[in-house]
Amino acid sequence: MQIGSPFTLSSNYCSLPNKGCSFFLESHLVDPNNVLQSWDPTLVNPCTWFHVTCNSENSVTRVDLGNAGLHGPLVPQLGNLTNFQYLEVFENNISGSIPDEIGHLTSLVSLDLYNNKLSGPIPATLGNLKSLRFMRLNNNNLSGILPAEVIRLITFGNLRVLNVANNSLAGTVHSTNSTGYAVTTIIQDPRAQKF
Repeated sequence: MQIGSPFTLSSNYCSLPNKGCSFFLESHLVDPNNVLQSWDPTLVNPCTWFHVTCNSENSVTRVDLGNAGLHGPLVPQLGNLTNFQYLEVFENNISGSIPDEIGHLTSLVSLDLYNNKLSGPIPATLGNLKSLRFMRLNNNNLSGILPAEVIRLITFGNLRVLNVANNSLAGTVHSTNSTGYAVTTIIQDPRAQKF
């Protein structure tokens, strides 16, 4: 792969159903530091690639691409990684919106997209992630309000850390806990507009 070139794979490399290959097939990440050099489309599945972890059934469960210097968008095909538990793509230059399809990753435990250039609203579909314990979306260009569906993860899900600071979000979430549930740490932009 050439430095600075988009990472794309042809659709004929992965014949294993539901192994998480579609994310990699449609990825258009620019990789100036060559961290994706092991992502070889001729291999049977992505479980042999660096920065990818799989379970015993060879399904992708984790991608660790933090601080890798990557540019480009997150693709909707991420939602096809049904066994995905950790999406660690922090401190890059990822741009565009957060795909609604990430809300299909019902096994997701950690969503770390902080310190990127993501924009647009936080998808309400992230409220489907009942297993999610850590959602760090801080230091992006996200706008709108924090969806009620996401806030409900605090009460009805397992969310323990929610960091949305340093975005362009409106409104505030009260972090007091009178429900008797475990305390969730909520970090938000102190400049958020109240309405």
